[in-house]
Amino acid sequence: MVDTICAISSATGEAGIGIVRMSGPLSIEIAEKIFRSKRNISLTDIKNRFLSYGHIVDGNRVIDEVLIVKMLKPYTYTREDLVEIYCHGGIISVRKILNLIIDKGARLAEKGEFTKRAFLNGRLDLSQAEAVIDLIKAKTDSSYEQSVKQLEGRLTGLISLIREKIMAMISLIVANIDFPEDEIVEAQYESLLEDAFEVKDDLFKLISGSDRGRLIRDGINTVILGKPNVGKSSLLNAMLKYERAIVTDIPGTTRDIIEDYINLDGILLKITDTAGIRETDDKVEQIGVERAKKSIEDADLIIALLDPSQPFNDDDREIIKLLDNKKALILLNKSDLKRKVSDEEIKDLLKDKKYMSVSILDGSIEEIENKIVEMFFQGQIVGKEDFYVNNLRHVRALKGAYSSMESVIDGIKRQEFLDLIEVDLRQALNELGLITGETSTEDILDKVFKEFCIGK
Repeated sequence: MVDTICAISSATGEAGIGIVRMSGPLSIEIAEKIFRSKRNISLTDIKNRFLSYGHIVDGNRVIDEVLIVKMLKPYTYTREDLVEIYCHGGIISVRKILNLIIDKGARLAEKGEFTKRAFLNGRLDLSQAEAVIDLIKAKTDSSYEQSVKQLEGRLTGLISLIREKIMAMISLIVANIDFPEDEIVEAQYESLLEDAFEVKDDLFKLISGSDRGRLIRDGINTVILGKPNVGKSSLLNAMLKYERAIVTDIPGTTRDIIEDYINLDGILLKITDTAGIRETDDKVEQIGVERAKKSIEDADLIIALLDPSQPFNDDDREIIKLLDNKKALILLNKSDLKRKVSDEEIKDLLKDKKYMSVSILDGSIEEIENKIVEMFFQGQIVGKEDFYVNNLRHVRALKGAYSSMESVIDGIKRQEFLDLIEVDLRQALNELGLITGETSTEDILDKVFKEFCIGK
């Protein structure tokens, strides 16, 4: 028999309302034992999906004043009988109700177990289940909208179309194996090759948009780099629109990593202000400089600040060297001050790297932000109907399917035995099944649902 699970589904802490949820065959029976309707109506007799007012009681002791709703399978989130109790928010009330439910025969849900049951019971496929956690974690409108599209089945539909094309190819191969007439086999190689290129192109389109999808979902990991006193902390504060970092004219004020988030026209920037890059004997500052250099490794974007109002030196050259093979936005700050470097010196330092002359204190922030959008999204974050794969697990599966289709194409060109080509086609099919859960394993499910909170 399937367990009945329960959990607190609202956030911990003081709030107007707290929510305790149950799912499973004993949900209504347990709720019946602890709920007393104000109108003395049994929960069994209360209409499906109708809120009812009353009290949660432990024997004759009132625990809390609540609203309760029962939802009968299969038309529920989990496709099981489900009960939700809306009590007063806070820590004590929800915990007392949860403990009472456990005492009556339910068990505490594991992370993501409600959504896992929705998947196992066929209400959601695995990609839609993953969209649920993305919805919860979304920090911008763009990432939220992408998650909604995935939850509605946009990715599922695209994968289904590709799988149908592969299945049609497999059916053709099976027919030729079952009825081996040479002239039929020869005639079908060309058709199979055309279909294989079409599937490969479909996969390529999904894979090629995944970088944009990742940036929309996770944000652009941005590192501000430069010597002391070039305006790094001023840039951070200006982009955040509040004083997050200390700004002084004393070199080395920032000695550690400072991180914050910026919503840039619907895209999240995880922005990091670092210690000024320079040679120093100060041990604490040295650690800060090393951390600054290390933060570059995982950066999607480096904003490098130079100060042409002062002569360039070896520290500037070290900074430019750190930008090799990285996407970088070079800012010549303090354009409101007189330059102490020539155009030739700038060209010699930057080589063929492009730069912008700005004055952070005089309001160049909008120009800088527009440039970032242009660098990553060609000036447009995401179209209303656009959808991008943004999950690393999905991308790996798509790349696995793409590799299998390359083997299929190679085999068709060499006119290999059809049963060998079929093996590669079925491998591509299995890879795509990993995305929707049709060929998932327990390990994959565990990895997916451990990202969830308890109660969802």
